[in-house]
Amino acid sequence: MKKIIFGLICLVFSTSATAQIHEIGLALGGSNYVGDIGPTDYFKPNKLAGGILYKWNKSPRHAWRASFTQTTLASNDRDSKVPSRRDRGYSFRTTTQELSLGLEFNFFPFDLHSLRPQLTPYIYSGLSAVRYDNQYFINGGTEYDKKELTMAIPMVVGVKANISPRWVLAAEIGARYTYTDNLDASNPDITNAVKFGNTNSNDWFMFSLLSLTYTFGNNPCFCPE
Repeated sequence: MKKIIFGLICLVFSTSATAQIHEIGLALGGSNYVGDIGPTDYFKPNKLAGGILYKWNKSPRHAWRASFTQTTLASNDRDSKVPSRRDRGYSFRTTTQELSLGLEFNFFPFDLHSLRPQLTPYIYSGLSAVRYDNQYFINGGTEYDKKELTMAIPMVVGVKANISPRWVLAAEIGARYTYTDNLDASNPDITNAVKFGNTNSNDWFMFSLLSLTYTFGNNPCFCPE
């Protein structure tokens, strides 16, 4: 995590600030998983999530964004409304780190140097690298195998407002479609391990976050390049 934080700081100070404006800040909220174990609610945070983010605003309508978020994903069949899952009684827990890069689009112009109050909904998507605990079920419990890396597609909607000339407050919810079906240890690539659930559908996880970012850099002209 220290290497990632250092990399984001280097990115901030190596980028020219003569025609853009930058944001850096913290995000805090909750996470939940959707897959083959436990409840099937899409947004029902049950674990704490937190991270850092950086934005390079190219215009009042769009910004390049990088973020690092860490959380624990966990779920229990006993909390499900599906009778077959409650009877099965499986549960899992995995520590997850996500590094995400992509584009944020504002529905309304958002000029970070304006002294007037501003508010806009926004969307974000890109590509994420997700590191998680690769596990498997055997003898009724989970066993740890190794750390694994997979890719994910983030799909985020949110709303943000400037609360002062230097600070921006945002709230967002986002889904991550992963390229693995084993966040929950249901489909491991291990001989003799138990496999169950829908093996044709990959796992998802969700974030519900509040973020506070500090803005800096010269006044941009936002002129066509």
